Amino acid sequence: MVPFLDLKAQYRQIKQEVDAAVFRSLESTQFVLGPEVHAFEERFADYCGVDHCHAVNSGTSALHLALLAAGIGPGDEVITVSMTFVATTAAIIYSGAKPVFVDIDPVTWTMNPALIEAAITPRTKAILPVHLHGLMADMDPIMDIARRRGLVVIEDAAQAHGAEYKGRRAGSIGDLGCFSFYPGKNLGAYGEGGAVVTKRPDLAQKVALLRDWGQETKYNHVVAGYNYRMDGIQGAVLDVKMGYIESWTEGRRSAAAQYDRALAKFPFARPRPPAHSRHVYHVYAIALPYRDQVLKSLQAGGIGTGIHYPVPVHLQKAYGNLGYRAGDFPVTEKFAKEFLSLPIYPELTLEKVTEVVTQLEKAVVVEAV
Repeated sequence: MVPFLDLKAQYRQIKQEVDAAVFRSLESTQFVLGPEVHAFEERFADYCGVDHCHAVNSGTSALHLALLAAGIGPGDEVITVSMTFVATTAAIIYSGAKPVFVDIDPVTWTMNPALIEAAITPRTKAILPVHLHGLMADMDPIMDIARRRGLVVIEDAAQAHGAEYKGRRAGSIGDLGCFSFYPGKNLGAYGEGGAVVTKRPDLAQKVALLRDWGQETKYNHVVAGYNYRMDGIQGAVLDVKMGYIESWTEGRRSAAAQYDRALAKFPFARPRPPAHSRHVYHVYAIALPYRDQVLKSLQAGGIGTGIHYPVPVHLQKAYGNLGYRAGDFPVTEKFAKEFLSLPIYPELTLEKVTEVVTQLEKAVVVEAV
């Protein structure tokens, strides 16, 4: 048996530290924001290579606030991708703007920069690349287009804590970066959580106001804001986990390297990060045309699996009013039918990787016959 994710193993490793931090937070009675959250914000900002971090109650809230802080609103358009979790699209709609999709690159599986210019209209105000599975999008050409066209860039780094592009950390290249700390993420809270990071003090100030009811001081509301504040307990947990994120990341990268070596003989697609990028493997996905049959076979063999994501956003019923149809984004649609996520987490041993690959080989051989 190999679970898709093993949060219990992680908790056992840090139990004493986390328990102490949680009880410290309880004793302080600072249950919303407070010193534990502030300590985490400072530490995470430094980790990302930025000057400012504001913790919020979810990754979705982080995206929403980043868009609002950047001045995105009704009548505006934001270019993004459909190969993502629906929160990326939902946040754009929450701001009053319209999502405009472009297809992904067939090798990196992230936003294809060559398609951005054709999607720009007079209403375009921002580009929102998604760092899918833990690999950063090709940021240099994206930033070049944005600067030439006067557009804001907001990084959706919900799956990319600690990922790097040419030596720069996720969240530090665009105008704003947005993270999720959902429990299963590479850096996960014990509940919901998120953060917005930036190097720009003007945007940081707007995010800080907007997350806390628009208060400049208590009961002095200078803008119409939101209740998007992080809980003190989540800040305490995340601050403890910051001491482990690099070792956990290297554990994921080691497991991914083991998969790479073991799967090299197979004809199906697997992650191909560019040499200049540090992939942090929130997800290790392969792509094969008979995905659903292999998935069932792996599950029958005790292997946990996932699909990120089986239906791209532009084909979701909830977003049918955006006007897209099947065939609009062929690369995205192809991988939505073929992606299969294998177990990956820092505690995944070589023996467990071998077990996954053995079961996968059996399934692939059966389906190929």
